[in-house]
Amino acid sequence: MTELPPLNSLRAFDASGRRLSFRAAADELGVTQGAVAQQVRQLEAHLDVVLFERVPKGLAFTSVGRSYHNQISEAFADLRAATAELKPEPNKVIISVTPTFAAKWLIPNLPSFTTAHPNIDLRIMATEKVSSFHSDGIDLAVRQGSPPFGASLDVTLLFKQSLIAVAAPIFADEGDSPLGPEALSKLPKVHDTHELWSSYLAQLGVKDQSARHLRLSQTSLAVDAAIAGQGVALVSRFLVTYDLEAGRLVQVGPAWDADRSDFYALMPRTAKDNDTVSKVVTWLKSCSDKVPWPT
Repeated sequence: MTELPPLNSLRAFDASGRRLSFRAAADELGVTQGAVAQQVRQLEAHLDVVLFERVPKGLAFTSVGRSYHNQISEAFADLRAATAELKPEPNKVIISVTPTFAAKWLIPNLPSFTTAHPNIDLRIMATEKVSSFHSDGIDLAVRQGSPPFGASLDVTLLFKQSLIAVAAPIFADEGDSPLGPEALSKLPKVHDTHELWSSYLAQLGVKDQSARHLRLSQTSLAVDAAIAGQGVALVSRFLVTYDLEAGRLVQVGPAWDADRSDFYALMPRTAKDNDTVSKVVTWLKSCSDKVPWPT
């Protein structure tokens, strides 16, 4: 196994390479300029290479020095990031949500959260994968599904699943919204990965007669495509509240409670005593209560 250089020498090299100055690196590390220079010389001796050229205004990388520093600096950055995640930060809450939930609901509502809780550092992890409370270090998750989710989790219902067909205003008949099932079946359709259009139309008693289909990988993209006039999208009502209020979209099809796959806030039961996480859940619930539930 190749013997690693002394850690202090690597730290001195990392700081010197970022600053291209032994003096500035010494100020950062809280040691003398001579100590930094000595550590770098020891590293050069250990590696048997020259890492810096000494120039009148400070330091300049050699080609091998620049290449080595690129890798060393990344390693130190990873160490700092890992340590920052490990250290307890009482006002930090990491919430895992889907990209669609982040883009279409959470981010538009963040000004309300900041006003209510200016001292909470809410960090958003937007991902389609199911994040782990342990390995991913998250405090809270919003996920779509059906109970039970596990005895170790505390569960709060946020939004009941209520799908509506929405489109740009150009697709709506004047004074007639939602459209009738037959008219709706003929409009171009925008699909996401849930692929619920056939089931939705079936419960209206019609079959799809669209001449054009657009298929996208995320619901948020389907919403954007509908706003752009590409067709009709089938989405959860709460995700398009702002777009409906702003007139970017209109509802062209009736609400449908598809499969009781509702939206929940999940957190470990052990986190119930964490006042900061509890405040985030309370805020999420207070916002969701303002969205009408289907009857």
